[in-house]
Amino acid sequence: MRDKTIAAILAFFGGIVGLQRFYLGQKGMGMAHLFFFVLALSAGPSPFTVMLLSLALIFGIVDAISYLSMDPREFDLKYNQPVTQTSPGYGPAQARPEQAQKRSIMNDRERRFQERQRQRAEREKEQERRDKERFNQRIDPGTANKADRISRRDPGRVDRERGVRQFREYEYQEAIASFQRALEQNPRDVASHFNIACAYSVEEEADRAFYHLDRAVALGFDDFDRIRTHDSLAYLRIQRGFPDFAKHGFRLATAAAPAAAPNLDDPIAAGEMPPLETAAPVHDELLEQLQRLASLREKGLLTELEFVTQKRRLLG
Repeated sequence: MRDKTIAAILAFFGGIVGLQRFYLGQKGMGMAHLFFFVLALSAGPSPFTVMLLSLALIFGIVDAISYLSMDPREFDLKYNQPVTQTSPGYGPAQARPEQAQKRSIMNDRERRFQERQRQRAEREKEQERRDKERFNQRIDPGTANKADRISRRDPGRVDRERGVRQFREYEYQEAIASFQRALEQNPRDVASHFNIACAYSVEEEADRAFYHLDRAVALGFDDFDRIRTHDSLAYLRIQRGFPDFAKHGFRLATAAAPAAAPNLDDPIAAGEMPPLETAAPVHDELLEQLQRLASLREKGLLTELEFVTQKRRLLG
């Protein structure tokens, strides 16, 4: 094992002929030092010879100082590399081929293990989501009987409550679909009309929102402060036709609204009220509703199936 002190001594006293280079295993540089020394001697006494010898002596002194100031670990890594590979104090400087192969195999195993762990976590997450959906859809017999009684007393309530949950989770298209199913079962459900108007307003479908809000007011909705302040109806309030809509009692056309209290399952409301019971609409109001349905169909806001369904319910 080479010692930096010995290398420094050789550089200081024998640097002129490159002894430190031979000691450190740098035979090429040592031979170059020795060649220039012999060349200088063969030139005889002259200023050129003195210059070459002076340079060789200065290089030797510089090497000696650099060896002495060098950190022992740095010196070992630079000049004792073969020894350092087997030295327990410093660890291997370069892995052997079989060690590198083993490390590569371990890295492949770790990558495969991590990939399996990631896939397992994804499967568990997907399974948890499916279990949650099945749990939400599963109803015990007692709850089923209660749901049947509620469904007979308040048709469309299950879909309406599902739409409220979806609305609160910002799933507005799914909420609209649920409210539409609720209205198919009970076209006179004030809560479904109001909530679907909120959903259409959030989706920036003003005409449909105005239509269902008009239906809610026609069926007895009278909490006009909620219309003026409800966050979900903010888009309607900035529409050009909203002032006239509010001026007509929040109706698309002037019509008397029933005074009965509605059943409000507002997405922001905390409680529920009993279902609304209202009288059948008069003939003039029915005619207005049919005209509005035809107008919405002409504008493309209602499909032919929706138009026929709503018309059948109004006439039925």
